[in-house]
Amino acid sequence: MKFINKFFLFLMLAGLALACEREGIDPITPVDPGPDQGNPEVKISFPVEGSTIQVLEAVTTVNIRFEATDDIELAEVAVAFDGSEIATFTEFLDYRRFVGEYEYDQVADGMHTITITATDTNGKTGSATVNFTKEPAYTPLYAGEVLYMPFDGDFIDLVNIKQPTVVGSPGFAGESVVGLDAYKGAADSYLTYPTEGLLGSEFSAVFWMKVNATPDRAGILVIGPPDAVNPTAPNNRTSGFRFFRENAGGEQRFKLNVGRGDGDSWFDGGDAADVVPGTDEWHHFAFTISNNGAVVYIDGNIVSQGPLDGGVDWTGCDILSIMSGAPRFTGWDHLSDRSLMDELRIFDRELSQSEVQDIITTESGGGGAYTPKYDGETFYMSFDEGLYREMVSGQIANVVGTPDLAGEGKVGPDAYAGAADSYLTFPTDGLLGDEFSAVFWMKVNADPDRAGILVIGPPDPNNPDAQNNRTSGFRFFRENAGGEQRFKLNAGHGEGDNWFDGGDNADIVVPDDSWHHFAFTISGSECVVYIDGEVVSQGDFAGIDWTDCDVISIMSGDPRFTEWGHHSDLSWMDELRLFNKALTQEEVGQIIADEN
Repeated sequence: MKFINKFFLFLMLAGLALACEREGIDPITPVDPGPDQGNPEVKISFPVEGSTIQVLEAVTTVNIRFEATDDIELAEVAVAFDGSEIATFTEFLDYRRFVGEYEYDQVADGMHTITITATDTNGKTGSATVNFTKEPAYTPLYAGEVLYMPFDGDFIDLVNIKQPTVVGSPGFAGESVVGLDAYKGAADSYLTYPTEGLLGSEFSAVFWMKVNATPDRAGILVIGPPDAVNPTAPNNRTSGFRFFRENAGGEQRFKLNVGRGDGDSWFDGGDAADVVPGTDEWHHFAFTISNNGAVVYIDGNIVSQGPLDGGVDWTGCDILSIMSGAPRFTGWDHLSDRSLMDELRIFDRELSQSEVQDIITTESGGGGAYTPKYDGETFYMSFDEGLYREMVSGQIANVVGTPDLAGEGKVGPDAYAGAADSYLTFPTDGLLGDEFSAVFWMKVNADPDRAGILVIGPPDPNNPDAQNNRTSGFRFFRENAGGEQRFKLNAGHGEGDNWFDGGDNADIVVPDDSWHHFAFTISGSECVVYIDGEVVSQGDFAGIDWTDCDVISIMSGDPRFTEWGHHSDLSWMDELRLFNKALTQEEVGQIIADEN
């Protein structure tokens, strides 16, 4: 059949060439494609490697876009999702090139692998693979939280998974109080956001700012009505609110104005509401509006408060402006703010002072507020906040499944409590080097009788549904050993892997309600495993290879180390610390002594 098709194609081209000659057009000359010399090539344009998807739905759709090419002729293009084939294409208008897409509507939370394989008519194959993550929908951390913008490289509101309108060219600071980044203001630049779902009889806003004195006055948050009388310099203050700053003798004074419907009320704290700008210091701001009053806070302290008879009026208030008074509050030149902003949260209720202070305490635990306690410490999870926050960066880990908290900790009030099909993942940026160490406490649960604990490993495109590529990264895990649990380390050096299995020395009796301390170190010459400060395994090692090791899994082997059934650990974990150096036995012992 293929011979016949090609024969008719030849006749068609020949006829077209003859017609071209009759019309005075240069003839088309059939060209022999030549021998089949190469494998098909595949490129995946979406999703891209390492990308994330975050939507409100627990299961969503991804539109997979790709291109397959061959030097002779394509026969088949197959799409696999997490190791299972979901689509096959065998008909191509251009037999050498196929630009395709496929909507897959069963994408659940977690990390996923897409592999697209093209096969030519001689049986040669070529493929491409990408890994991406569907992150769980953000769950508001506080009662009444209706908007949350962390500004971690994006302006998205995570509560509603909605992007604001971007005016001008605001940017990102490259630093933050919490997380990876913060909003950076620019001239004539700000965000707007529809107020649907944000407005009620009570209202609160909290956020961090690093105050820039230029310009010396600016709008920060404004929800106000249009001003038909002064459309080019609006200043209608009968409804909504305006939170802004102004020069006060070289300092910046923060003020709140609230419209009641029949007029407006001012909340100006005078000197108490002044902040020295340009100090490279983050300050926390909050204001609350209720039926009978309003309060302004700076760094958790009340700087202005007063009555507000009848509460706020929201007539005509359909947009929120962020980091500018424009477009609804410009009559006094409160335009774009070039300061930095982080962690903007809006509530549909009044916050108390203690709640404002609790938010400050929680958020100031990250983004540089935590000072590493030990030399070389790059990562620290105390599990005491209930947020699975990594304290050095301030970033919250990606949560897969439904892990819990233990209600007690080896250190502090809480610890991680494992659950079936549940674990944490975290990007490895800044964690990997020639040397590496991990220390933590565990209360070991023998069910299941084998589990992954800490894994930094590469994807395994050859076995996407039973991954076990051990040529790079490491795998620290436990297995049943005659009713006890044996702890093992495997590390990849690029050309292969080495095992550090201490045998009986690395066994823990289970069940056991005791906390045990675990540590392992990796250097350019050896690996060492410690339990309760004692060496249980040690051996030569040629040095760690980190190829494609972009994520750490905490309390599971998933998704990169699953072939031998090392899935989620139902044990408890506390005080997880990572280091960019190989700890000595004395340093491991000192950490145990400090935390005991």
